Amino acid sequence: MKVDENSEILSNIRIVLVETSHPGNIGAAARAMKNMGLSNLALVNPKIFPSAEATSRASGADNILASATVYSSLKDALEPCELVLGASARIRHLGWSEVGPKKGCDLIIGAAKTAQVAVVFGRENSGLTNEELELCHHLLHIPTNPDFSSLNVASAVQVLSYEIYSAVIGEQIIESPEVEDRAATSQEFEGFFDHLLKTLEKTDFLELYKTKRLQQRIRRIFYRSELNRTEVNILRGILTAVNNKIDGIKKR
Repeated sequence: MKVDENSEILSNIRIVLVETSHPGNIGAAARAMKNMGLSNLALVNPKIFPSAEATSRASGADNILASATVYSSLKDALEPCELVLGASARIRHLGWSEVGPKKGCDLIIGAAKTAQVAVVFGRENSGLTNEELELCHHLLHIPTNPDFSSLNVASAVQVLSYEIYSAVIGEQIIESPEVEDRAATSQEFEGFFDHLLKTLEKTDFLELYKTKRLQQRIRRIFYRSELNRTEVNILRGILTAVNNKIDGIKKR
């Protein structure tokens, strides 16, 4: 693959750090990213940033820190992304699709050829919440020694950055899909899902079965479908028609 093609793929991969407590970890993550050709860093409510400690730990990756974008919510940080993977140190049991580093990188590289992708890393002491993982299409689990499974967030970024860079070097470019066939962005999917929930409330479905677990299961159904933009628009058109029909019946 040509150098400019590699660069385009790598620039489409966003590393997202959520509520990082120690600024040194932000700097170390930036250094890990620059080592592996990544440059798109997003920070969600970092405890301390900017910071001299972050700059020191970056060891020359100052440009990554300087161009980092700070967001007030994870949802905002993921808006332009068509694929989102959430890194987790432990296996979850709530129905998320789980992948390892190599399978995860295959998904990341495939999507990043034509769209923005996010890999999300959680807090040093508690990782990502279940609510935050709901915004991720897949849970990415890095296997570690079960007797000592705690992995520093910057180290986790280094592992994934290496896997991504190695995968890009050996990849062959594929033809880009048409815009309408591209995967829906996180913002487009969340807009559809909110539309769906409001419609289900109108039909009294969620009044009878209103549980968080049910909403999670419905979300997973559509995540597995890997909806593209055209499909999201079709589904929202159907929901609009259903809403109009319900409103018409209520007016009679």
